[in-house]
Amino acid sequence: MKTRESGMPDESVWSGFFKPEEVLQKLGLQPDCGDVIDFGCGYGTFAIPAARMVRGTVYALDIEPEMVAATKAKAEDLRNVRVYHRDFVAEGSGLPDSSVGYAMLFNILHCEQPLGLLKEAWRVLVPGGTLAVMHWNHDPATPRGPSMRIRPRPEHCRAWAIEAGFVPSGAERVELPPYHYGMTFTKTTRLDGLGG
Repeated sequence: MKTRESGMPDESVWSGFFKPEEVLQKLGLQPDCGDVIDFGCGYGTFAIPAARMVRGTVYALDIEPEMVAATKAKAEDLRNVRVYHRDFVAEGSGLPDSSVGYAMLFNILHCEQPLGLLKEAWRVLVPGGTLAVMHWNHDPATPRGPSMRIRPRPEHCRAWAIEAGFVPSGAERVELPPYHYGMTFTKTTRLDGLGG
């Protein structure tokens, strides 16, 4: 199931919107974070830099065969990238419970069921694992991004993540210029009074 307004521009346009290594550093990716999952890897914009930053395996998932092919081509020289063609919105990620230390939900929480996607991220993260969220600023002047009627504001992402069982970590909002914001959360356990 494709998310709403999920089309991708040409890669040369797309890559101009981000400084991937800087984004990942600002959103807390560490070499020792364990395995990583990228929900909706696109061209591998973040999965490939993440694989170069961590000692664990990066699982890159996308519903579009051409995005899977693009990411696989970039990962040829990397031993720690696994790329899968998967409808993770409808079917989940396919990874075991508590199997990754860091999850990326970048430019995807405008989907029809953001809470379901967040719950899947919670399921696959280890206790204490990090969820990183990035989305387009809620500004109609951005050169791309979903329409304002479905584009989540930071407070929406925060509320959904908390409902899914996460607790906020770090700054309430991280500026990711020129067009994005980010935030990080930690997976709690039922013993912490949350989770689920």
